[in-house]
Amino acid sequence: MSKTDSNTWPGLGPKWGLILALFVLLFVFFILDLLLGSVQISIGDVWASLWGSDSAPRVERNIIQKIRLPKALTAILVGAGLSVGGLQMQTLFRNPLAGPSVLGISSGASLGVALLMFVLGGSGAIWGFANLEISGSSLLVLAASLGAALIFFLILLLSYRIRDNVVLLILGIMMGFITSSLVSIWQYFSDPGLIQDYLIWTFGSLGGVSREKLLILSICVGIGVFIAFLLSKALNMLLLGENYARGLGLHIQQTRIWIILSTSLLTGSIVGFCGPIGFIGIAVPHLTRSLFNTSDHRILIPTSCLIGAIIMLGCDLIAQLPGYSIALPINAVTALIGAPVVIVVILKRRNLQRSF
Repeated sequence: MSKTDSNTWPGLGPKWGLILALFVLLFVFFILDLLLGSVQISIGDVWASLWGSDSAPRVERNIIQKIRLPKALTAILVGAGLSVGGLQMQTLFRNPLAGPSVLGISSGASLGVALLMFVLGGSGAIWGFANLEISGSSLLVLAASLGAALIFFLILLLSYRIRDNVVLLILGIMMGFITSSLVSIWQYFSDPGLIQDYLIWTFGSLGGVSREKLLILSICVGIGVFIAFLLSKALNMLLLGENYARGLGLHIQQTRIWIILSTSLLTGSIVGFCGPIGFIGIAVPHLTRSLFNTSDHRILIPTSCLIGAIIMLGCDLIAQLPGYSIALPINAVTALIGAPVVIVVILKRRNLQRSF
């Protein structure tokens, strides 16, 4: 279970300084994400814009309030949500390489977007989309959410019948392969312009979430993280093995369903609003375990949120190439940072199973 077994917040004596340092780093990265970009804005104008003061020029105020602030908050939510989702999947399946997309939820979201773009993209008027007062980005979010929900309900139905987590993991991976195959077939017969639009979506983006959509994303991520935190004790029991956890009175089937619900809500909402973003959910839980030297989910869940938010803000800073008018795909940056983190943790621990 945990290397620290008391009933309160154990073993955090010397670690409180680390937590404080992480909060300071989060604040610094948040301000930098608002400050840096293709348009140079002074720290005074950033501060005035955050407080709604009219002292900042109108253009700079609009950039901060309508573009950079929602993007920075989105990065925090995405980093926290994917990190907690990955942590739960690694614990549930006792697999150090499991991530938020392991159940095929991300693939389901991609399937929904591909269906919208490739099958309905050229004939939206026939299907009545032309008469709906819905923006293209909102349709993408709706399609991705419906696709993720479809796979979620399939996994949920399977979880009632299948009691073996390994079998459930394999089925989730197979569903991912099936949806990827369908998307590939549609791509083969689709217009090159539609394929390009879909590929751009798969790169991931933090900049497409408006303030109105940010509220919905915040609620989804907040509920998902809250459920995960309520499951902290159950997740700790699962580390001991299902038989031992069952002996302690844990309802394995019910716990698994709540874990799947939490992870699906986190992954589906994030993929729906931001596209598929990889490696954060795999790398951050390992980094958090390494920094805090514990397996106690009462500690890992909030600290994973904190570290995930910091790393995602850092990725956004790198992706937007401050001072340039171009931005790198966020997926490329997360993989560039996430993969070395996993490699370093593996080399340091030599055996990832020690983390569980």
